[in-house]
Amino acid sequence: MEEFLDFLRYEKRLSPHTVTSYQTDLTQFAAYLRAEYELDDAAQASHPLIRGWVVCLMSQDLDPRTVNRKVACLRSFYKFLLRERRLEANPMLRIKAPKMAKKLPEFVPEEALNRMLNSFEFEDSFAGMRDQLILETLYGTGIRLSELLGITDDDLDLGARTVRVTGKGDKQRVVPLNPSLLLVIAKYCERRASEFKPLPANSPLLRTDKGEPLYEKLVYRTVKKYLSQVSTSAAHQHPHALRHAFATHLLGKGADLNSIKELLGHASLAATQVYTHLSVDRLKSVFNQAHPRA
Repeated sequence: MEEFLDFLRYEKRLSPHTVTSYQTDLTQFAAYLRAEYELDDAAQASHPLIRGWVVCLMSQDLDPRTVNRKVACLRSFYKFLLRERRLEANPMLRIKAPKMAKKLPEFVPEEALNRMLNSFEFEDSFAGMRDQLILETLYGTGIRLSELLGITDDDLDLGARTVRVTGKGDKQRVVPLNPSLLLVIAKYCERRASEFKPLPANSPLLRTDKGEPLYEKLVYRTVKKYLSQVSTSAAHQHPHALRHAFATHLLGKGADLNSIKELLGHASLAATQVYTHLSVDRLKSVFNQAHPRA
């Protein structure tokens, strides 16, 4: 198992979050094999045993997405074992994952989000400026939470109005910064310099009140604190909802799908196409303007 996890970390270069999820899934699978079949080596699990685990998971009323992730984990694990010649046949070949209903991304409505960012008065303190920067950056660039936390001072090019972010698989991309976000960054950096000692080169941009690098839970709490004022939906009160809002609002204003794909750092257009389902109003508008019989 450890060899497989190292393979994910160093060869596949998956994110730490994904590796941790796979580790949890494999640990649960191994515990199931020991409890039900007194089998200590997951590499020896046959198709019926694996299928039994999938049925067991589905009987627990887990979200089909969760079950599918665990099945995907086992597919990768046994494929790795075959590559390493630890197996002669793949027991996952006939395992079918449960069907999933298509779920559209949750996002904050444009009017509510702009109203909050334009009219809300953040505290005139380091924490207030940092909170504003978190919200403006997530919505203004569409980057992921992990990408936000990974931004360093050296990644910023304020003259070129860009930021370099490191996404999944350590792939880097350059994202443009809008003028209002540039002002927020400048104010934050000035306040940070007055609050804390000079930071080492290539240090994380965002800091806690004590000057430590920012962490995930604090970003979640910050986003929930402010977005709860414009939406009562829990699905709207997390960092990824701002990423969805970024993509949806761009598409609604006429941006082409390929450009949005590049901005989001998606590997394929298929991942970006989900946002087309959220722009019915724009499609109606184009139809009414362009079709001779509209």
